[in-house]
Amino acid sequence: MTLRSYQNQSGGGSRSARGSSSLKPSRWQRFKRGFTRKRVILVILAILLVGVGWFGGKFLYNAHKLFGNNLLGVFSTTKLKGEDTGRVNILLAGNSADDPGHGGAELTDSIMLVSIDTKNNKAFMLSVPRDLWVHIPRDGHEKINQVYVTGKENDFDQSGYPKGGMGQLEQVVSQSLGVPINYYALVDYQALKQSVDAVGGVDLTIKSKDPRGLYDPNIDWETKGPLVKLTNGSHHLNGRQALDLARARGDAYNSYGFAGSDFDRTENQRQLLVALKNKAATAGTLANPAKLSSLADAIGNNVQTNLKPSEIHRLYDISKKISGNNIQSLSLNNDKGKSLLASYQTRSGQSALIPAAGLDNFSAIQSFVRRQTSSNKVIQEDANVVVLNGTTTDGLAVKIKRRLAAKHITVSAVGDSLNTAQTTTAIIDNGTGKAGKTAKPATKAALVELFGAQAQVTTQNPYAYKYPDADFIIVVGADQVKPSPSTSQ
Repeated sequence: MTLRSYQNQSGGGSRSARGSSSLKPSRWQRFKRGFTRKRVILVILAILLVGVGWFGGKFLYNAHKLFGNNLLGVFSTTKLKGEDTGRVNILLAGNSADDPGHGGAELTDSIMLVSIDTKNNKAFMLSVPRDLWVHIPRDGHEKINQVYVTGKENDFDQSGYPKGGMGQLEQVVSQSLGVPINYYALVDYQALKQSVDAVGGVDLTIKSKDPRGLYDPNIDWETKGPLVKLTNGSHHLNGRQALDLARARGDAYNSYGFAGSDFDRTENQRQLLVALKNKAATAGTLANPAKLSSLADAIGNNVQTNLKPSEIHRLYDISKKISGNNIQSLSLNNDKGKSLLASYQTRSGQSALIPAAGLDNFSAIQSFVRRQTSSNKVIQEDANVVVLNGTTTDGLAVKIKRRLAAKHITVSAVGDSLNTAQTTTAIIDNGTGKAGKTAKPATKAALVELFGAQAQVTTQNPYAYKYPDADFIIVVGADQVKPSPSTSQ
């Protein structure tokens, strides 16, 4: 099955509505609910709008007027988990649990990693496709959008993770992506709709590759019209339209503009968050107590998180230094023009996604995430390195591969060179000056340091026919063979 065929077959959707209870809460319950809601308001705004700096003095002033002195913890500061390493990772998950009568309402159909570089004032948002086929420890394989439900049903409780469904999801996402997760926020879809309406709608520019724009004829049962019908260009969306766009994948007959299906949906979700940030940051919102109150209700009623008030303050201090231009929007469907995912059909006949490297092989995905989260230039360059044994010493190329791995240099292939009498190690630079290739100076410097000043650096490449995509080819010479104890002095 091709990736495109998976996109056409994958189904599902979400609806949003909120019920109410006729039971009158006690005074303590009202106080506790109010405290939690107000805390969550700042949490989700800090997370969803991370890096934009719109938590400025004016917002804090209005927030103080709105919240009074109930949130004194917000005005103290606690260092964030992960801050000592320079990276704070927050897991966002969205479901439609606000619609309990809807089948699959608790499935987290939207999963996103927000990662903040606290040293270089940068951040990125990475969407995790809901149909990613993952292994749940002690529970077998499931689509990743099922993990929260499974953890909730099993009363997940494991050291190092939060309890319940979000703890289980945090465990699986962390292990799959190869990164620690410091905090989470669970958001139901009503939060987006109400937040957009609270700020008076958002402005979004549609840039579909289809000249007609975007069209998903699935019915919005509230408006009785198509889920999405937007031309290319600028649009002002209300909450319902924003929610419909966040849900649309163009999986119905006659759809257009959704060539990437669920990948387009997650990209639109990330763009909507930025659009919401832009509108929420305007003076018209920050200086309007009514809009702030509506925004507070929209977020406070629809979010669960494990961030503490004092941590929110610290998150604000960090995020205000990050400009919007320093927030990347990433997808596992596009790494240097290639997808890290492949279509897969489960034993039960479900259409799913697995790593392109194979079932449960997340090595390439983890390498991709590692490049985004690391400040090490060698890791960021992610050079394609081949090691060839130029001697008669068996296993030398494999030993060199291990040495390179210790320097965060990944070797894609090992083998034997054309010459088995190589005296001095040669570093063949296959990237510098080659059309369409980018030189990788940090990796080159690391290789020269590793193999010593005697190593020969050259652009002459007799192995281009066999390893055309290699950035560097190391032909290991006799200078890297350690003398045996019997011959050493």
